[in-house]
Amino acid sequence: MTKIFNGGLVAIDRVSFNVEEGEIFGFLGPNGAGKTTTVKILSTLLRPTSGMAKVCGYDVVKQPDKVRRSIGIVFQEPALDDRLTGRENLDFHARMYGMNRRQRERRIKEVLELVGLTDRADDLVKNYSGGMKRRLELARGLMHSPKVLFLDEPTLGLDAQSRRAIWDYVLRMNREEGVTIFLTTHYLEEAEFLAKKVAIIDKGKIIALDTPSGLKDLMGRDVITLSCTKPQVLVEALKGEGWVKDVKLFDSSHLSIYVERGEGKVPKVVKLAEELGVEVASISLRKPTLEDVFIHLTGKAPRDEEGGKVGWWPPWRRRA
Repeated sequence: MTKIFNGGLVAIDRVSFNVEEGEIFGFLGPNGAGKTTTVKILSTLLRPTSGMAKVCGYDVVKQPDKVRRSIGIVFQEPALDDRLTGRENLDFHARMYGMNRRQRERRIKEVLELVGLTDRADDLVKNYSGGMKRRLELARGLMHSPKVLFLDEPTLGLDAQSRRAIWDYVLRMNREEGVTIFLTTHYLEEAEFLAKKVAIIDKGKIIALDTPSGLKDLMGRDVITLSCTKPQVLVEALKGEGWVKDVKLFDSSHLSIYVERGEGKVPKVVKLAEELGVEVASISLRKPTLEDVFIHLTGKAPRDEEGGKVGWWPPWRRRA
């Protein structure tokens, strides 16, 4: 599938992938990589320039109405009416899908129980917390029993506790409703926790597609994470060492070094730093994460639309 916009911008360049029924599929990439364009095509909001796409067996161009009845979408931006109650928001959505009163009442009860909002169903949405609003949006996306649910940055802006709660509800939806979930996210730990399969898109091309563990196996090495003075000096020296597989500089004081058998390489890094007059503030050794794979393949950390890093907490500052 290819999408070329006016002016010759190639947003999607011959992309091909399959999502199996019932799986959670993570779709990752830097800003401008083609994620949103892909989702818009799959949800019938855009037409591809060439190629084709099918959702639940329906062609997105030739059978858009059937595709729309098969999918649900939870947008990145809030789309609730906060002057209505949670129940009223769900009822309004169900009416748009032509559900009769009995169907609406039954389904509202089911989805409220699924996301743990039964006791707050008749409160105005303006009195909901951020996490409750996202849970209500998940419930709304499930009202018409879609076969595929698109989640666009479902936990963006939530605190860690609320984010983890949403993860649990997503897994529960997948398990109890049997819904296939197409997830875009900048929180790589989110994709690693939820997704059975992950695709990484960059500059309109799929550059990796595998299970999270399979992608991490691509690295095949340990990661030494370092905080120091004059990191650029150390980076240039490390590039000349045969035992260094790769090195990435993150900011003004932090870098990651990719090596085999890291236990024996930590002393070498410290010794080299001392010889160069580089002061080491902290050093740690760990196994690669999905974030390491993402940065290795794209050369970028996950970022939000304004260019700030989102969901990216340097490994040396994370809690276990």
